[in-house]
Amino acid sequence: MATDPPDNKAPDDPPAGLDRGLVNYGDREFSRFLRTAFIKGAGYSDSALTRPVIGVVDTGSAYNPCHGNAPQLIAAVERGVMLAGGLPMAFPTISLHESFAQPTSLYLRNLMAIDTEEMLRAQPMDAVVLIGGCDKTIPAQLMGAASAGLPAIQLVTGSMLTGAHRGERVGACTDCRRYWARYRAGEISSAEVAAVNDALIASVGTCSVMGTASTMACIAEALGMTVPGGASPPAVTADRIRIAEATGAQAVAIARSRLTIDRVLSAAAFENAMRVLLAIGGSTNGVIHLTAIAGRLGFDVDLAALDMMGRSTPVLLDLKPAGRHYMEDFHKAGGMATLLRELRPLLNLDALTVNGCTLGEQIDRGEAPFAQDVIRTSANPVYPRDAIAVLWGNLAPRGALIKPPAADPALMEHEGRAVVFENIEDLAARIDHPDLDVTRDDVLVLKNIGPKGAPGMPEAGYLPIPAKLARAGVKDMVRISDGRMSGTAFGTVVLHVTPEAAEGGPLAYVRNGDRIRLSAARRELALMVGDDELARRRAANPIAPPSAERGYRKLFLESVLPADKGADFDFLRSSQSLGVVPSR
Repeated sequence: MATDPPDNKAPDDPPAGLDRGLVNYGDREFSRFLRTAFIKGAGYSDSALTRPVIGVVDTGSAYNPCHGNAPQLIAAVERGVMLAGGLPMAFPTISLHESFAQPTSLYLRNLMAIDTEEMLRAQPMDAVVLIGGCDKTIPAQLMGAASAGLPAIQLVTGSMLTGAHRGERVGACTDCRRYWARYRAGEISSAEVAAVNDALIASVGTCSVMGTASTMACIAEALGMTVPGGASPPAVTADRIRIAEATGAQAVAIARSRLTIDRVLSAAAFENAMRVLLAIGGSTNGVIHLTAIAGRLGFDVDLAALDMMGRSTPVLLDLKPAGRHYMEDFHKAGGMATLLRELRPLLNLDALTVNGCTLGEQIDRGEAPFAQDVIRTSANPVYPRDAIAVLWGNLAPRGALIKPPAADPALMEHEGRAVVFENIEDLAARIDHPDLDVTRDDVLVLKNIGPKGAPGMPEAGYLPIPAKLARAGVKDMVRISDGRMSGTAFGTVVLHVTPEAAEGGPLAYVRNGDRIRLSAARRELALMVGDDELARRRAANPIAPPSAERGYRKLFLESVLPADKGADFDFLRSSQSLGVVPSR
């Protein structure tokens, strides 16, 4: 049995390497003796077992094409770890894919976070490489790692390549929605939409537009949780593999310096991430995920302050759905280094990163600027402000979100008659019925798709345009729900209405024919019904919170927090309070 302390560890240093988290048999030396005996059965030498141990999270799955390059990434990370003198130990956790997680991937995000946290606690490692990409996996990993408290570094799987249909460049999933809307409107045939289906996704990897996956990749780098340039290389490129190798080497460095995740995920880092979320025209889902990650460290997100930040942050990234380009183009334009350089005056430059330097130092080390048209200057933005706006009013007492760059400007100041759907099943049954009483000026309202109502807050907030209106050429309507919308989607869609209908929020009491007023300029979402009438409706129809008899659904329904608290479980948030982000 090897007895030398790993890395010349002093006798009074905390346990490291295989000495971490020994199983308690009442005899510490026996515990280590047993552990090394078993691991030697896999062929490890004493020399290997004295190195810093780097956990490598494997989220590869046949159900997850967004993580289809996981084996190559793991091999590159392991190479980087060993070249830097560490011992890589890959292990599996839950893998989530947006299209293969019923009822929703957000419903299972917290379960993946628990899995990640407990595996980091249970197994001996001095640092961990978190490999994730599809929408909810990066948030789940950062949430779990934040609670576990180890040195951690994020490696994103990278975006897919774009395809082509009849000479037009296409990619998931903004173009998925655009072509499907054309099909619903009768503009293209079933044969053509089938051909599009073959062309949309040209390789493994995450969506090639600024959906939630790309948003969270950029946010991870803005938080200081990746190596420089970690957000943008496509999944199947040599650049992505080199990033993976560099990530493995940096994991050894943070293990040796004991740079724990709480030192990186500071208030300054979260403010930087929010600034980047706005500057990239990112997914509204990013707000929920940042809120959940921040809550694990003891920070509360101030939606009013976030809205004020949006008023002073230009949208600089010209990517679909708010722009023209794809993630491949963002990478070729210099990726986050170019974006951060342009955002520099608005960032907290002293925020620490996993690279052992501040964000300002990291920006200074980036390559020199060059001519490109994907990342705009502050003097020539894609949109001057308000990538995400927060709405309030008697319909959303604790707030709701809208993404103005993805909306029809003509609908941002709108009053209309409510056409109400009580739940997803009601929507599916009636939205395309020829007798549906609806006009283009109405407001579509969908209830009971919040964290508890669905459960799991599905991305059904992007209600389809009723078929008879779509066939008449209607492309957008005001749509309101307590659910979410994919970051790849577009339209005048109000989301995350809080409190949700299933908790007795005002949304639960909207009726067909009620008037609703949306004013983005005034940040207003108003149900034009008097307080006395709303009180009568509440008294006549009290809301019973949803429940379940057993299993994860029971845990979820009893513990999930509302959208404005990140939809995390109440018992997983930090018990300490470190303040509010962003600061006003």
